[in-house]
Amino acid sequence: MRALTRLDSVAGRRKWLALAAVLVLAGCSNAHNWKPGYPPMYKTLPDRVEINAVPSFRGKDYQSAPFALASMLTVHGVQTTPGLLEKPLKLPGAEDRLDRSMLDLAREYGFVVYPVDPGLPDLLAQVSAGYPVMVRFSDGSMFWKEQRYGVLVGFDQNKRTVLIYTGPGRVTTSFDSFTSDWNDAGNWAVLIQGPRQVPVPVDRERWLKAANDLAQAGQEQAAGEAVKALNNSAAR
Repeated sequence: MRALTRLDSVAGRRKWLALAAVLVLAGCSNAHNWKPGYPPMYKTLPDRVEINAVPSFRGKDYQSAPFALASMLTVHGVQTTPGLLEKPLKLPGAEDRLDRSMLDLAREYGFVVYPVDPGLPDLLAQVSAGYPVMVRFSDGSMFWKEQRYGVLVGFDQNKRTVLIYTGPGRVTTSFDSFTSDWNDAGNWAVLIQGPRQVPVPVDRERWLKAANDLAQAGQEQAAGEAVKALNNSAAR
């Protein structure tokens, strides 16, 4: 594990617990403008959520990958910046391998990389649980588009919008526009979790595979903690 992170420290655990207590700003439980034909899961989600503990780094569009990853790592207490991540991500020059290199780097820091189900309600469910989601989406005009990375940190069901942090800043876009751009980029979405942060909801086999990938990256202790956390959550 890199020296910048000490996930197994008491101070780190206390810091995360304190953060988690203030992560989500949710709307009241009054019925929102749910439309017939939308997945029933929308009914179970809060009206409005914004994770206010995620830092938003600013920069150019082409730097979206290190900016998104820096946001995901920093919320866990890693002291880093997008500039510090460019070298380990082999940028510029390795843009075609970013999907893998970003996740490999997150595992080097001791984090579990968990793919989210490819549906917008599934992403919103994780955000409502307090977990930012790193996403890839298409950006541009109908004549030319390029893939970008961002961090999904909030949504508003009444306005039917999502809030994403990207290199240029905070972006608010409609459910339909985001889903279209996200579909165009292959529905890529992942959580970067501490070993004890089991997603809600969680797919058991997918979490165990993510823990195994973490062990293969040399983080056997963190992988063991991830398996134990999953078993503990199932026993509750």
